[in-house]
Parts: sequence; structure tokens; C-alpha cells
Amino acid sequence: MVIGATLSQAAENKVSSPAQSNPKVAIQTSKGKIVVELFPKEAPITVKNFLGYVSDGFYSSTIFHRVIKTFMIQGGGYTPNMQEKSTKAPIKNEATNGLSNMRGTVAMARTNVVDSATAQFFINVVDNKFLDYKSPDNYGYAVFGKVVEGMDAVDKIKDVPTIATDAPIDPVIIQSITLVK
Repeated sequence: MVIGATLSQAAENKVSSPAQSNPKVAIQTSKGKIVVELFPKEAPITVKNFLGYVSDGFYSSTIFHRVIKTFMIQGGGYTPNMQEKSTKAPIKNEATNGLSNMRGTVAMARTNVVDSATAQFFINVVDNKFLDYKSPDNYGYAVFGKVVEGMDAVDKIKDVPTIATDAPIDPVIIQSITLVK
């Protein structure tokens, strides 16, 4: 009888508790606002890392320093005068999480070292399935969120004129990234 009551209480609590929603962040840029839903279930390490930088105010006054109209926009690591910001230790790559680098998804940038992502991220402006995990030798890039508002701002950024290094001629500023309450 006690077991039945405990199961019944647990079922009641599950039904009456509100559904857990994914956190969202607002990226305020010089080209408009972008709202990103984060996926902590699929990418817990990456989301925790990203939200740590958000909480620290790290992204304020950084730029989208790499803009490729037919690929992605990358930011979060450089100041407007192209000074690289100091970051925390690199994190484990969660590219095996089953999320795909499709238009509007947000993934961590990294070097050729699999587990080298720190603060920089990119937003896919086209479907980039070739960036998905394929094997240990073709590890891919960890998707951890998706744009849910502001793809028009993303498209404005992707269309800015750039120099040969893919940096915008006129800096595209990330004014702030804040948690949406």
C-alpha cells in the first residue's frame, strides 16, 4: 500500500509540475536582436560553458569577426579592434549529440583540435551537414542551440561586405548577450 501511494504521488507530481523549457538568450547586435534557444539536454557541457560566458558579460562589445555569406557567421572572441579575448579552459566537444548544423543552428567554433572550443560560436546561415559528427576522425562541430527569433538580423550580418580574411569591413558588434527571463 505504501508503494502504491508513493508511485501515485510521484505520478501526480510529474503531471502537476510545469514542463521544463529550454533557456533562451538574446544576442543584441548592431544589426538587430537574435534570440537563441539553448539545448542543455543534448549539449550540457557546451550550454553550461556558454551560459558561464554570458553570465560573466564576456560577449559584450565583441564582434562577428568571420562572416561567410554562403556558410556561417562567427563571433564571440574578438574586440572591435581585432584583439582576441582571454578565455577559460577548452571544453569537451559534444558533436555526437545528434543535432545537425542546419540553417539557424548555433554551434561552437574550435581549432583543428577536437576538444578546443572555448567562447567563440557560429550561426549556420545555410545547411552545413558536412560539419556534423561522422566518426572519430571527422568529429564535427557541436550544435547547442537554434535561432528562434531574429533570422532577419542573422541575414543582415551574413550580407555585410567583408575583406579577404572574411572580417566585415565595418565591425558587426555584439553589444550584449543576456539570458531571457
